[in-house]
Amino acid sequence: MQYDEQKVQDFMARMVGEFGAVASAPLIALGDRLGLYKAMAEQGWMTSEEITEHVGLAERYVREWLAAQAASGFIAYDAQTGRYQLENEMAMCFADETSPTFIPGFCDCAEAMFRSLPKLEAAFRTGLGVGWHEHHPSLFKGTERFFRPGYAAHLVDEWIPALDGVDAVLRGSGAKVADVGCGHGASTILLAKAYPNAEFIGFDYHEPSILRARESAREAGVDDRVSFEVASATQFPGTDYDLVAFFDCLHDMGDPTGAAAHVLHSLKPDGSWMIVEPFANDRLEDNLNPVGRVFYSASTMICTGASLSQEGRRALGAQAGEARLREVVTAGGFTRFRRATQTPFNLVFQAQA
Repeated sequence: MQYDEQKVQDFMARMVGEFGAVASAPLIALGDRLGLYKAMAEQGWMTSEEITEHVGLAERYVREWLAAQAASGFIAYDAQTGRYQLENEMAMCFADETSPTFIPGFCDCAEAMFRSLPKLEAAFRTGLGVGWHEHHPSLFKGTERFFRPGYAAHLVDEWIPALDGVDAVLRGSGAKVADVGCGHGASTILLAKAYPNAEFIGFDYHEPSILRARESAREAGVDDRVSFEVASATQFPGTDYDLVAFFDCLHDMGDPTGAAAHVLHSLKPDGSWMIVEPFANDRLEDNLNPVGRVFYSASTMICTGASLSQEGRRALGAQAGEARLREVVTAGGFTRFRRATQTPFNLVFQAQA
């Protein structure tokens, strides 16, 4: 085999960084779960002993974790004093769960991906699906924690106003909204807090997620006008909805066209379907970038298998792109479909009869 030695060396230099990224993921999860990042936030320079006192952990483990974090550039280290600091910018990413740049939720998802390796290996050999419910619970928790900050930053202030006529309807009296594929209910609860005159119903086929969503609604104080029920996207009950919302879930469905047809049947004649999907261009070559890398990887481990486990087995994948989504939506009977807005990580569409 002929090869360029310098190319190999250059690639291995890059892979050292990749190894560090993989090895850092469980350490980020530990820092999150043990409260280390929160203990350091806005505290200035601290020794490992001082940090340990805040969290009540074993100092020797904390010291090694701090060294790894400093080597990753996540925290600062002062060699003269032996102290560490979590700068405010990093605290936004590691310690503030309300920040749109909060990271640890993705590490929960990464844990689920590693735990699912045996199932995915079997699926690659057989072509069978791996259902959402077959993954480790860290996926369900991580999905909420990863997506919720972005929804909080954009949903009410940007995405809903970008939909023709929807904001005014929700601010009126008696609007009825279905959030399908709601998971732990983060999007449903955000909408309910913003629009107190509307009624919200969240649907998901995964019963443990629905149970958690009900708890979250009670904790948020909106359970008087928010309910959650176990139901699939092609069978959720109710009609005359003013708005039906799908947040980052249409591509996971085995029969997205059937889901589209059911949404059309459930809406009022002038109602809207809001579809939020991961950002993607229509051509593979245009998605070969850092964002596409994350979404294709997650799609391989989670989304594609979820769809292949269901009737229809459409397997759109997390990088479906606008053209394929338009095809799905119009095949379900909608005549109007437009891109309402976007972020670097999301595409937001509005479909109407």
